[in-house]
Amino acid sequence: MAYRPTAADAVPDLSTLTLGVEEEYLLLDPDSGRNLPVADQVLAALRGPARDQSRQEFRHSMVEMVTPVCADLTELRTHLVALRRSAAGAATAAGARLVAVGATPVAEPHRTVPDEPRYHAMSRRYGPVAHDPAVCGSHVHVGLPDRELAVQVCNHLRVWLPVVQAITTNSPLHDGYDTGHASWRSMQLERWPSIGPTPYFDSAADYDRTVDQLIAAGIMLDAAMVYWYARPSSTYPTVEVRVGDVCTEVDDAVLVAALVRSLVATLADDVRAGVTAPNVRDCLVAAAHWRAAHDGLDGQLIDLRAGGTRPAWALVDELMAVIAPALLRHGDLGYVLAQLARLRRDGTGATRQRQVLARAGDLHAVLDDLIVRTAAG
Repeated sequence: MAYRPTAADAVPDLSTLTLGVEEEYLLLDPDSGRNLPVADQVLAALRGPARDQSRQEFRHSMVEMVTPVCADLTELRTHLVALRRSAAGAATAAGARLVAVGATPVAEPHRTVPDEPRYHAMSRRYGPVAHDPAVCGSHVHVGLPDRELAVQVCNHLRVWLPVVQAITTNSPLHDGYDTGHASWRSMQLERWPSIGPTPYFDSAADYDRTVDQLIAAGIMLDAAMVYWYARPSSTYPTVEVRVGDVCTEVDDAVLVAALVRSLVATLADDVRAGVTAPNVRDCLVAAAHWRAAHDGLDGQLIDLRAGGTRPAWALVDELMAVIAPALLRHGDLGYVLAQLARLRRDGTGATRQRQVLARAGDLHAVLDDLIVRTAAG
């Protein structure tokens, strides 16, 4: 279906787009590495803007911090550093350490949900799935006030999100061992019925109708449980991309936000120019995400536009070629090129964890490294 702007948003200004980031963190015991159920203490200890920008999460060993709406990457980075440092200080005061990592690396003995009606309803509906060990993601919001346009952009995002996912991979460890996957978080989340690749929708009405049907079927409690990898936000006038592990390095997080913003901007231009999104089979999109979660940037990814597998960095380079004009328009090109060069040299979060583990032969060395990197600016 061709995109047709609504009367209220007939000519939205897409020259520059705002962005914001939500990050989830684990609270770990500094001695054992196990998850500590002290989120209530950590949240209560936060002060000022950090208190207002914190959120309770689905586990007693998790906290979420949310940046304000930002116009540029410098502003975004400043907020992320400040929020991490505030949360890290509160965690230390509670006897824990704040760690930006995608999945529980050692163990989570305490898996009950916080005492909130919604969380109890999720526990009743989904049973043991709702009590899996904690996982932490990063959600990037890009301002896009036209909801019809947002749905069409999500169609176009389907072929690129496995590449974004590969860049964020940061959870190779689980239960004290290397899982063989760069993102174990992605594997663990597959047990939830409303998480996964975004389906292809003809229109915003088609999107809403499908969500209503899934709620009626008991798959979701409500529209807030649309956990697809990209969606029109249920809360803000944004496209929300929620495919990635939380990144340990602040600059990894800012890099991903920059890539997502320029990707959304580029694809919005394509939609308004009448370019049709490739309607790739859902099974192939799911396969591409599995490969991204398994290999990260250290192996092969599935090229959903041309078919077949290709070196991961070849697809990163193609992504850059597509979004370079939008990066330049937002003033982000130089920063992104520098950070990708660093990532190519040092590896993703998953690669760095494995390097520390191989060098030290000790899981605690990995956790110590994660603690330091999480709070570093």
